[in-house]
Amino acid sequence: MPEDNRDVLEVLKSEFRFLENGGYGVSARTKWRPQFILEDSPTCPNYDSKQDMLPCSECVLMRFVPRDCRGERVPCRHIALDVEGYTIDTFYRLGTQEELEAAWADWLRKTIQRLEGESTQQQGESRAPKPIYSAAVAGG
Repeated sequence: MPEDNRDVLEVLKSEFRFLENGGYGVSARTKWRPQFILEDSPTCPNYDSKQDMLPCSECVLMRFVPRDCRGERVPCRHIALDVEGYTIDTFYRLGTQEELEAAWADWLRKTIQRLEGESTQQQGESRAPKPIYSAAVAGG
């Protein structure tokens, strides 16, 4: 079974650039409908794929989908974008494309910053000198 081995931080940064560069504007491929967040983006491992489709369960972004929504037809639509729990799907039902793109950009910004912070912290911990022995051993 194929796997999505991309680095999640790089995927999110690429998605942010796609969004900022107007990637969800009117497309020549699908003029008749608005562009769907993630589904109509190179971020989706199945973007423009006609064969060898990767199951959504293998996508690196599934870590952001609540467990109870992972079996949905389009699980990435259930990523919570704010503290109120509004999802991409919520904005499709109740909001505008502009509101969705603003919330998506905000979520991407915050998530990228959080992941970069975690990465920096992990790198710092791996560089820190390890104690040769613990205090318990030293005390006797």
